[in-house]
Amino acid sequence: MAVFSMWVKRAPSRLLPCLSSLSYKQNGSSYKSNGFSSQRNGYDNKSSYDSGKYQRNGFGGQRSGGYGGQRNGFGNKGGWNDQNSLQTINWESKSLMPFEKNFYEPHPNVKKRSEYEVEQYRQSNEITIDGDAPSPIQNFDETNFPDYVMDQIKSQGYEKPTCIQAQGWPLALSGKNMVGIAQTGSGKTLAYILPAIVHINNQQPLSRGDGPIALVLAPTRELAQQIQQVANEFGHSTYVRNTCVFGGAPKGPQARDLERGVEIVIATPGRLIDFLEKGTTNLQRCTYLVLDEADRMLDMGFEPQIRKILGQIRPDRQTLMWSATWPKEVKRLAQDFLSDYVQINIGSLQLSANHNILQIVDVCGENEKEFKLNTLLQEIGDNVDRDSKVIIFVETKRKVEDITRTIRKFGWPAVCMHGDKSQQERDYVLRQFRNGKSTILVATDVAARGLDVDGIKFVINYDYPNSSEDYIHRIGRTGRSNTTGTSYAFFTPNNSKQAKDLVSVLKEANQVVNPKLEDMAKRSGGYGGGNNRWGGFRGSYRGGRDSQPKRMKW
Repeated sequence: MAVFSMWVKRAPSRLLPCLSSLSYKQNGSSYKSNGFSSQRNGYDNKSSYDSGKYQRNGFGGQRSGGYGGQRNGFGNKGGWNDQNSLQTINWESKSLMPFEKNFYEPHPNVKKRSEYEVEQYRQSNEITIDGDAPSPIQNFDETNFPDYVMDQIKSQGYEKPTCIQAQGWPLALSGKNMVGIAQTGSGKTLAYILPAIVHINNQQPLSRGDGPIALVLAPTRELAQQIQQVANEFGHSTYVRNTCVFGGAPKGPQARDLERGVEIVIATPGRLIDFLEKGTTNLQRCTYLVLDEADRMLDMGFEPQIRKILGQIRPDRQTLMWSATWPKEVKRLAQDFLSDYVQINIGSLQLSANHNILQIVDVCGENEKEFKLNTLLQEIGDNVDRDSKVIIFVETKRKVEDITRTIRKFGWPAVCMHGDKSQQERDYVLRQFRNGKSTILVATDVAARGLDVDGIKFVINYDYPNSSEDYIHRIGRTGRSNTTGTSYAFFTPNNSKQAKDLVSVLKEANQVVNPKLEDMAKRSGGYGGGNNRWGGFRGSYRGGRDSQPKRMKW
C-alpha cells in the first residue's frame, strides 16, 4: 500500500477533482458533530471566556461559569481564582524611571527618496498605512543594523526584507506603538525580534530580581517555541537571553530561567500568569511588549488573561500588536491598550487565500465524510509521491482521536495532535510528521498557526471551521515559500452560513466554485465582493492568478 507519504549606539551588553459528484452512502458509524460541540470548543479551551458576547456560537459549554479555573487545551492554567488573581498595578502611585525607545536614524538613501517614490513602493507592495510612519527601507543595507545583527541576517540567507519588515522595522525602532496586519508566514517574527534586541541593548542591564525587558505573548506553545528559535538565532551573538514559558511542560526549568533573569520572555498567557501570581517573575521592567497573533488569542478566549497581564506592565511601554485579521475585538483591544498607534496593513483588504493553493470544496452530508475521507486518502496514496504530507483538520479533540484510529485501521500511518496532548507527546508527534515517518497529521486548530513543516502538499478540512479566516490559516499550511499545494474541504449544510465568505475567497483566488456551494451561498443571503469585516486579512503569499497550480489527472 502506498504510504504518503542602528539604532544601537553602543556595543551590546548581552494539498482531486471535485468529489461532490460522487454519491456514497456511509455504511459505518458516522461522527456526530452537534454543531460546534458541547464539551469542548473548537479551539480546545475548556475554560474559554464564556460570559456572553465572547462565547463563540455555543462553544465551550462545559465550562460556562466565567473565566474557569481548569486548564485550557494548551496546558495553560486559567488561574482565575479570585483569591489568587493578580491585582492591577496603580502606576500613578509609582515613580517610574525614564527609558529610551527611539533608536531610529534613517539611512541617507531613505532620506533622499521623494514622497512619490515612497508611495509608489508602498502601492506596489500593497502596504497601507494609517498614521504617521517613517518611510520604508528597501534593502538590508538601508537598515543601519550593527555588524553583529547583519552577520546573523547574512548567515540565515535572507536576501531582502519582507514588506512587513521593510515598513515595520523603522516604525518599531522609532519607539512608536503599532499594529501590524499581515498573514502568517510573512516575516512578522523577525519584524519585532530585531527591534526588541536593539531596544534591550539600550536599556540598563537587569539587576537581581528584575523581570524581562521584552515580553512576547503568543496563543500556542508551538508558536511560542517557533518565536524562541528566532530569538535564539539573533540573540546569541548579542548576549540577549530569553526563555519560553508555556503550559504542558515542567515549571521547574522555566521558573529557574525567570529567577536567574532573562531579557526576553516568550509566553502563553496562562503559564505566565501562574508565574506572576507566585512571584517567580514580574513585569515592572518590561518596556517592550509584543502581542503576536492577537486575533487568534482572542478567538481562543484569552482576552481576560491578556488584560490581566497588561495591567502588570507600565503604561508608557512600547506595544506592538500583530494579527492576521482585524475584527472588532482586536480593534477594541488595540484602542484600550495602545495609545496613539500606527497601523500597517500588508496585502489586499479583501479576505484572500494563497493563490498557489488549489482549493476543492466537496458539498456533502455529515454522514458521508468518513467514507469520502478514506476514498480521498486512497486517491492521494495511489497517485502522489509517497513522501507528501497531509494535514486533516477537525473540530474536537475526541474526533481527532476517533478519526486517527479509523485512518490507522485502513492502514494509513497517522499521528494526531490536540490541546490535551502533553508537550512531550506534541514534540514526538511533530518529529514523526517532520521526518516523514508518519505522513498524515490529524489535528485541531492547534496546528492551524505556528506550524511550519516542509513537504505538506495536502490540507483536508474534515470539519469546516467556524470562520473563513481560520479556513485560510488552515490551508496556509501548504503552498508555503512559493510552492504549490492542494486543499480539500468537506462542506455540509451545517456550514451554510460560511458559504458566502468561502465563495468570495474562491473567486478572489480564481478557483472553480462548486455549483452546490454557490447555490448554498445564494440561499443563505447572497454573496458579493469579499468579506471586508475582518478589515485586512492579508494574502501575502500572492503568487498571482497565473501561478495557480494545474489540476492533477487522476
